[in-house]
Amino acid sequence: MKNHKTERTARQKAKQKVEFKIHMIAYIVVNSLLAIINLTFTPGYLWFIWPLLGWGVGIVLHRREFKLPPKQSWMDRLIEKEMEKH
Repeated sequence: MKNHKTERTARQKAKQKVEFKIHMIAYIVVNSLLAIINLTFTPGYLWFIWPLLGWGVGIVLHRREFKLPPKQSWMDRLIEKEMEKH
């Protein structure tokens, strides 16, 4: 049971890291394009900063989410307690 749980946790962490990297790549590409568009067409007002900051908050929260220890379900805790009894 412990080995299966360890593998499941490792898979979840790997998936979260891949998802975060995809999120970061999209953030960089989209905001770079917005900056280019902004600086090309309306250099007097730097509006690209607003989506950069807003999405940046989402990036920070996303990163923080997978840095926290994984939450254990109620059922998993019950199973572990029962296994400890035997």
